[in-house]
Formats: sequence, C-alpha cells, structure tokens
Amino acid sequence: MIRFGIIGTNWITDRFIQAAGEVDGCQLGAVYSRTEERARSFAETHGIRDWFTDIDVMASKEHIDAVYIASPNSFHCSQAIPFLRKGIHVLCEKPLASNEREVQEMIAAAKENDAFLMEAVRTTFLPNFQLLREKLHTIGTIRKVNVSCCKYSSRYDAYKDGTILNAFNPAFSNGALMDLGVYCIYPMVVLFGEPKEIKATGTMLDSGVDGSGTVIMKYDEMEVVSIFSKISNTHIPTEIQGEDGTVTIDQIGEFSTLTFYYHNGEKCVYTQKEDFPYMYYEINEFVSIIKKGGEYESAINSYEHSLISSRVMDNARKQIGLVFPADRI
Repeated sequence: MIRFGIIGTNWITDRFIQAAGEVDGCQLGAVYSRTEERARSFAETHGIRDWFTDIDVMASKEHIDAVYIASPNSFHCSQAIPFLRKGIHVLCEKPLASNEREVQEMIAAAKENDAFLMEAVRTTFLPNFQLLREKLHTIGTIRKVNVSCCKYSSRYDAYKDGTILNAFNPAFSNGALMDLGVYCIYPMVVLFGEPKEIKATGTMLDSGVDGSGTVIMKYDEMEVVSIFSKISNTHIPTEIQGEDGTVTIDQIGEFSTLTFYYHNGEKCVYTQKEDFPYMYYEINEFVSIIKKGGEYESAINSYEHSLISSRVMDNARKQIGLVFPADRI
C-alpha cells in the first residue's frame, strides 16, 4: 500500500483524490496547507488522518511513502526537496518547477536519495496519446504542427476588476505559458524531442505575467507552433501535418478524439474509451513504478522530458521578458 500525503487543498487535489481512489494500492494519510484552518477542514472532509502546516515536520513522518504536490508553481521545488531527501517519492503538478535550475535541483535530490520524482502532465498517459504515438508514422514525415490551448480564465474577470489572484501573479511563477503553454510544449517534447531553436512572443499584463503567447519550436525538418492564452478562447483543434496525411486532436489537454486524414481520401477516427477519471492514468503510472521497485523514473514523463520542457519555457520567458522572483535566487 502506497501511503500518500497531499500538498495543497484546491480543486485539483479533489480530483486527485477521486482518481487515486480508482488506483489499486493508494491510501491517503496526510495533508498539508499553509493555514491550519484549511488543513484541518480538508482532512476532515476527506477522512485523512493527519494534517500539517509545516513541510519539514510532515516529511519526517514515517507513515508517508509518497506525496502529491499541487501547490502554486513557485513552491514546488522547496516543498518537494525535503521529501525527496527523506527518500519519499514525489508526484508534482506541472510545471515541475519555476525554471530549469529548480528542476535540476529536484532531480538531483531524487537521484541522491533513491526517490522517484515525476511531473504530473496527465495528457501523455491518456490512451489516445499512446495511440497517437503508435500511429503517427502513418502520416509520413512530419512537417508542421499547430497546437493550441486557449482558455479564458474566470480569474481574469477578477483581474480586470482590480483583484490580482494567484493565476496572474508572478510571485507564484504563474501566467499563460506556465499554466496552459506547458500542455502544448510537454507532449510535443515527448513526441519530437528537444527543438533546435525557439522563437517566442507574448502579451504581457500589467501584473507582470503573460496573458497569452506563441512559442515556435524549430526542428531540422519541421516546426511546432504553440498558441496559448488565459485571456481568450479557441475552438480549433491541434493539427499535426505529415507528407502522407494529417491528424487532428480535438483538445490538446484532453486527447479524447484523434482524426487521421490521409491523402488517398481515407479518414480514420479514434476515440479510445477512458474507463477512469483522466488523472487516473498518471497516478497509476506513478504507483506502478513505486510498487515495481528498482526504478526511479518514468519512461514517458522522464527527467529528460521535464528538463527539455523547462528549458524551452525558460527560453521563451527570456524572449518575452517574463521574469519570476524564483529566477533571481
């Protein structure tokens, strides 16, 4: 039985608990929040035995085997490392950290203490993403990818009314690139590896974060154009264009339907049934590797993929002038 601690008490942790309930070998044992009231309330609501407001105290407890971190991005590194140094495995929400330097520190702590660290990018474990990897060769040499993740944030309404919530606060290493751009960049890194060149543009808000942006990842024979926004919506699918055909993905964050269009007129639609909540697949990967033993890295959401993705985002941020307090340390 893998005994989990939870860091953070927001809507995504509720979904984690729901999905973890479907994974064999998961048990919730502790929760952390920055406020005592929230930690106690969350623990009581979900029947969790222990609650904490001190990360170091929580990391010292012997009844925790792994933690799921879903706190603001700026806290990921400082909260993960105390657990990793105790040999406690860490499943950390995307993006893994504020920048590549922090990602490197987290990976080093994991390796030095035989702990398993994995970035919780859910899409790369979904059945349709795996199907895409298997069938991508059927459209021939890839030449162009247009990937889009634009979702108008309800928090932007508050922002326009003068209230800057976490989602638009650079102190928490937030913004469109970190929140939604990662959904465009990470899966493309898994599919195609590290790009040769990065070009980025962005729309900066007065708070100091990006409201929207575009990142072009150039490879030897192709390019990936990623468009992301928290201040507008999109209704166009992601499209991967090959010399023999094109595949569309209805929503890059969901991967529920793939449609292959071939030059010979053939059309194939794939909708892999997901029998579990969408977070189940990443949790199942994480738990399976721990239970197997002897391995400390996912082959899909690997250290290399997390490093490349953070490097791409660091490069893009530098080009658009997006700087976080975490970058100045």
